[in-house]
Amino acid sequence: MISHDEIIKKLHSALTLDEVRVYSEDGSHFQIIAVSDQFDTMSRVKRQQAIYAPLAEDIANNRIHALSIKTYNVAQWQREKKLLG
Repeated sequence: MISHDEIIKKLHSALTLDEVRVYSEDGSHFQIIAVSDQFDTMSRVKRQQAIYAPLAEDIANNRIHALSIKTYNVAQWQREKKLLG
């Protein structure tokens, strides 16, 4: 298994992120919310690939069994947080 902190460290090491949130109910299925203005110039597929890349080894060896990714630029995230309450 992999910890939330390990995932966050790997993502911060590979990407310039303003915020990262990691959620998991069972320790192998994760939801990641990543926020960065660098996503402005990326397609949805490129955003997903940017998050998967630093976690590829953990996915390959089943430390991460399933991954749900949501990416936002800073302005989008501010709007989303208001909607979430």
